[in-house]
Amino acid sequence: MEPETVEKVPVERLRLDRQNPRLLGSAENDSDEAMIARLYRRSALGELLQSISTNGYLDIEPLVVAPVPDGDELVVLEGNRRLAALRVFQEPDLVDRVAASENLRITVPPIEDSLRTTLDRVSVYLVANRERARSFIGFKHINGPAKWDAYAKARFVAAWYKEERPNGINLKDIANAIGDKHDTVKRMVSAVYVLEQAEREGLFRIEDRYSTRFNFSHLYVALSRSQYMDYLGLGARWAGYDPEPNQVPREKFEELRKVLIWIHGSKEDDSPPVIRSQNPDIKYLGEVLAHAAGRHILEATGDLDAAHASTEPVDKQFTASLIRARDQVREAAGSLRAYDGRDQSLLDIAEDVKETSATVYERMARKRRDAEIAK
Repeated sequence: MEPETVEKVPVERLRLDRQNPRLLGSAENDSDEAMIARLYRRSALGELLQSISTNGYLDIEPLVVAPVPDGDELVVLEGNRRLAALRVFQEPDLVDRVAASENLRITVPPIEDSLRTTLDRVSVYLVANRERARSFIGFKHINGPAKWDAYAKARFVAAWYKEERPNGINLKDIANAIGDKHDTVKRMVSAVYVLEQAEREGLFRIEDRYSTRFNFSHLYVALSRSQYMDYLGLGARWAGYDPEPNQVPREKFEELRKVLIWIHGSKEDDSPPVIRSQNPDIKYLGEVLAHAAGRHILEATGDLDAAHASTEPVDKQFTASLIRARDQVREAAGSLRAYDGRDQSLLDIAEDVKETSATVYERMARKRRDAEIAK
């Protein structure tokens, strides 16, 4: 089979890609069972199995493959989910091994014998090496019709950049090759470098994140904001287009650990992230990092709202508190029918609200009169 050609090959010749960027935490020495388990958990493999059981394998788009050195096998650079599904149908013992080694039961739907013939041979597009496939795969999954999640995109581009940089290829060249016009590639690779540094230094592990989902975009958006850069000591080289590894200085390692846990949480420490949604929490956390009192409150309480409130000017805090109090009293008034008159303690609370409100009003009115006289 010649490079840059399409041909049908037996599935037995195809091998899963250990460098697949979609497989969070994958490594070169991972077993097939571990890789298939990750694909099943992360990549809607179950839906593909159901589709194949109903329709057979629809050989519409070729898998992109490259030759394995010194052998007849082909590594699948594009289409690992499809290969995993085919192997699950063809190798019942593989399904049993996944269950035994990965503690994962894969449900394999039945498939008619007439459709099984579609599983034996599949179309592949052969490229000479991984580099030949990168521009196509990058465009398709980063800016094209079949987008990967943010971390898969970032790992793909970072690996490409690391390998090609000694050959004079810079990140701008890669961004142009995959159609990125918004510096997203630069921000992603920079964030990958920060994660890798944190893992090397034992500050944070992705596997220890609090939530099942890894919200990588929270990190790369955060690291593009000046408050985070200042807090982590990221220097002028960080602002350049081509990022460098080990950007966070050693004296800022504790700050890096805190930021990563505030953004992603920690199962080991039973610490949920303070970021609930990218907007506005990434902005709020950045403003807290730039404010000493806010940082102290966040470190002591883990309450981002309280920490952020302390960063606001006193007059703004007062206005917000007054409006919030009015709205809550109105809400209580709308629910008065729920009070049956029996609970004296609730009446005492209402009296306290009345007295506090009267005090606030009297002091505000006095200041208003004084301001009028001073005119």
